[in-house]
Amino acid sequence: MSILNISILTTAMLLIITGLFMLLRTYNMIRIIIAIEVVIKAVTLLLAYAGYVNGSFALVQTFIITMIVIEVVVAVVAAGIAVSVYRNNDNMDIRNLNKLKG
Repeated sequence: MSILNISILTTAMLLIITGLFMLLRTYNMIRIIIAIEVVIKAVTLLLAYAGYVNGSFALVQTFIITMIVIEVVVAVVAAGIAVSVYRNNDNMDIRNLNKLKG
């Protein structure tokens, strides 16, 4: 394997580990959304690398575009929920979500 391949795989694994660590260590809703985005970007990088290695990069590009669209929708919905929780509770702590009714 070349240095480029090793660096791509290392970067993707570090991004996944960083995102998962952020998910486990925070209670802030905005940081959780950012952590999910970091993990999804790492998966996108791994998909692009797999398409490059297999030679079917055009097919992988369609998957990546679909992932980006879904990722944006998830981020917008999660940000909307975070804003709503902030308006009701005056903080973004997920430990206060058990007080919600509805």
